[in-house]
Amino acid sequence: MKISKLTVYSALKLLKSGEMTATEILNLSLEAVEEKKELNAFITTTIERAGKDAICSDTMYKDKKPRLLEGIPIAHKDMFCTKNIKTTAGSKMLENFVPQYESTVSNKLKELGTVLIGKTNQDEFGMGSNSLHSFFGSIKNPYSCKETLSPGGSSGGSAVSVASGQVLLATGTDTGGSIRQPASYNGIVGYKPTYGLVSRWGCIAYASSLDCPGIFGKTVLDTAYGLTSIAGHDEKDGTSSTEEAEDYLTTLIKMEEEQGSIDLKGYKIGIIKEIESMTLSDEVREKLSTTKLKLEKSGAEFIELSIPSLKFALPAYYTIALAESSANLARYDGIRYGHSDTSGKTFIDRMKLSRTQGFGEEVQRRIILGTTVLASGFYDAYFIKASKVRRVLYNEFQVAFKKCDSILMPTTPNTAPVIDDTISPLKEYSLDLFTVPINLIGSPAISIPAGLSDRGLPIGLQLVSKQFEDAKLLKLAYKIEHIIKGQKNDGV
Repeated sequence: MKISKLTVYSALKLLKSGEMTATEILNLSLEAVEEKKELNAFITTTIERAGKDAICSDTMYKDKKPRLLEGIPIAHKDMFCTKNIKTTAGSKMLENFVPQYESTVSNKLKELGTVLIGKTNQDEFGMGSNSLHSFFGSIKNPYSCKETLSPGGSSGGSAVSVASGQVLLATGTDTGGSIRQPASYNGIVGYKPTYGLVSRWGCIAYASSLDCPGIFGKTVLDTAYGLTSIAGHDEKDGTSSTEEAEDYLTTLIKMEEEQGSIDLKGYKIGIIKEIESMTLSDEVREKLSTTKLKLEKSGAEFIELSIPSLKFALPAYYTIALAESSANLARYDGIRYGHSDTSGKTFIDRMKLSRTQGFGEEVQRRIILGTTVLASGFYDAYFIKASKVRRVLYNEFQVAFKKCDSILMPTTPNTAPVIDDTISPLKEYSLDLFTVPINLIGSPAISIPAGLSDRGLPIGLQLVSKQFEDAKLLKLAYKIEHIIKGQKNDGV
């Protein structure tokens, strides 16, 4: 058996029944990691730690005390600090950084029995949409054949590790679509929770008011396992919500076990009319239309919505995100920790040399742009104006959510692009056209596979709901996932 044939749900069934052990599943995972090395999904593999984790899980099953994700192979985006394991954020600046503490997200998953395979490759400090901006080399989309396709970013390594069957779950961070966009390009499910539902403590910051830890899985049910594991208030995170985490799993497991028919009677799904006039490839436009027809046949009622400010979301996002990133990355000065060039004669010289060598071109570009929009004379014209757009966008979505249960949107304007020299920064930024609005308003969103293009490339569609309606969103996404497939999930 290949690990690519398993889901979290089916693997747990095998483990609980004794048909497989955690060590056997780990070996399948390590075989896949070795076979898929050319994809460059991992920066660091933790084989010794994984072996110990698997032995511990086998003991827990033997003693009939398994935890929620006992024995499930997992990978963490290299933005999550892991105690005594190198954490680089894909940057030379942190090339040799080994934290002495564990992030809340990785710690929760560790305590629930996961087996850590390693830390995944990514765009440096989460800045990128194609996984081209890593100090440790670019990542390859497993759908690449004659041409090298983008795996998406910035959580490209995590998406690829799941899509190529190296692990069953992976963590990611979503600042402007960095979970949903690579999920779409790789034909898997990517979940961005409500902002504040999952703790950011111990996660290296990009843009603090936008960063959102989340989960990659093969199915909606798998991501529900992940969200259940990491959601909840954390006193160590000042932006962590005190809203009580819901039960994201029980209803979906019941639906999976019953294997009954699925319909969408009573559901109202919104479609944003402004998307019609926005940049969208023919194949994605067609997939959105055919999916809408399928859902209507299953009983869903579609409501036309208007979000006039949607067209301003992309420039507003990049103004806010880059401003916050320039402030967050100011701590890497070559003095306290991180890459340091000691040849500078003064503090300023040393800082210049360290930051020039430690940060890649894209990170430097974003720091400079972010610093500019915060400068005197530009702050009111750019940052304040972008913040006002953010509030208007939030208000428009709140009005829309009163009319429907969820909104159906494209995840990306196209399928995975070919990686070549023609991808300019502005072209790369435009790939986030439909994902960044959701980070600006703090809502939960999930990208689910909607099928393949004529060229055989995955197309994802995203569902968006009101803040803290994550449980309702997952239930609807589960139903839509199986309506699109045209059959019940057999768990394999």
